[in-house]
Amino acid sequence: MVTELQFIKDNIVKLQISKYLAKVLDRAGFAKVDIQKTPVITRITVYVKNPGRVIGRGGENINKITDEIKKKYHVENPQIIVANVENEWLEPLLVAKYIGYALERGGNVRKVLHSAIKKIIDNGAIGAEITVSGKLAAKNARAKSVTVKVGYVPKVGDVIKLVREAKHTQYPKYGAIGVVVRITPPGTVFPKSEVKKVELPKTIKNADQNL
Repeated sequence: MVTELQFIKDNIVKLQISKYLAKVLDRAGFAKVDIQKTPVITRITVYVKNPGRVIGRGGENINKITDEIKKKYHVENPQIIVANVENEWLEPLLVAKYIGYALERGGNVRKVLHSAIKKIIDNGAIGAEITVSGKLAAKNARAKSVTVKVGYVPKVGDVIKLVREAKHTQYPKYGAIGVVVRITPPGTVFPKSEVKKVELPKTIKNADQNL
């Protein structure tokens, strides 16, 4: 029972640290974080678009963040490793933010989603699904939900662990918009299944031409 409680406590702390880093490193292009606790240290690997913003001049910024995690979340010996995002179109959180900002600027919902999902597939993803919900038009419009899906994106079974997922909320003047992005990354191997080559519908294939 003690072990189970400690496991739950550790996961709560990991979630709190993830939310904290997502907030303070937003301008650095925060994509995700991987936290591994060992008997000696807690290794925190942060994936961002701009590592320089995280580190700061002479390591000032990263030292400040490390001290904050140590004090606020009572983590002993936190070690932050900053990793560069290899491909932003395969990182669900970055794609979700891109969509949120585009919609906030007044972009057409389906055109924005088609363009984003085309870029995801063009960068090698096996499948992708994007759902946006909220007031997607004028301020007096009713809330609605729009989903665009291409390729193979499993939703049940252990294989869903192989799918990358992120949620983001944008706050335009006319009301909040929720964005959920699910991506099956390149090279994903599913047991006892055959994944066919992704064929884009014409509306999505020509998405960039319509923007």
